[in-house]
Amino acid sequence: MSCPQNLGDCLKFQGEAATSAYPDSATLINNILPNVYVATGIVIFIMILVGGFMIISNAGNADKVKDGGKIITSAIMGLLVVFASYWIIQLIQVVTGLKIL
Repeated sequence: MSCPQNLGDCLKFQGEAATSAYPDSATLINNILPNVYVATGIVIFIMILVGGFMIISNAGNADKVKDGGKIITSAIMGLLVVFASYWIIQLIQVVTGLKIL
């Protein structure tokens, strides 16, 4: 059974017990993982904007400029981690033949 990307459509509540339309945890992860990548991309974009704004707005204060640089550096490192995890998942798909994304 295939579920759409909207997780709320796959969960059906009957009384107090919840029954899931996901046959196993792999199906749930396959639906959640692409959304996690989008959410992390949005967070990284916002971090880069905030860091850039801190650098521009505090040009006279060296400590604040360093803080803005640290935020941008952290965002870029996070981007590299997300990028690497995506390509590791792609490699696992090729090697095992499983469809993850």
